[in-house]
Amino acid sequence: MQLTSIETLLIILAVALGTIITRFTPFILFPESKELPPIITFLGKTLPPAMMGLLVVYSLKNVSVLVSPYGIPEAISLVIITILHLWKRNVLLSIGVGTLVYMFLIQVVFL
Repeated sequence: MQLTSIETLLIILAVALGTIITRFTPFILFPESKELPPIITFLGKTLPPAMMGLLVVYSLKNVSVLVSPYGIPEAISLVIITILHLWKRNVLLSIGVGTLVYMFLIQVVFL
């Protein structure tokens, strides 16, 4: 099925509108002049670590310690990410370096 130019434009506009709505809604609902509701403050403190834990579990769900390479590349990458994050406190740096190390390990070291 071939999309027409009008359909493509409508899809782009719908995606742009959805993005704009999700980006600006928090600023409209919670202006800087008003105090945040306690639940929003709680979620702001609780959700980031919970999401990181969820991502770690999801990333490791298919790793088998019974089959070669026995989860070694994942373990090395996790150790490097943890050490780098505790040392530099920079999420982008730790995730970026961890990803590069993992890719190197699975594509060069642990073929």
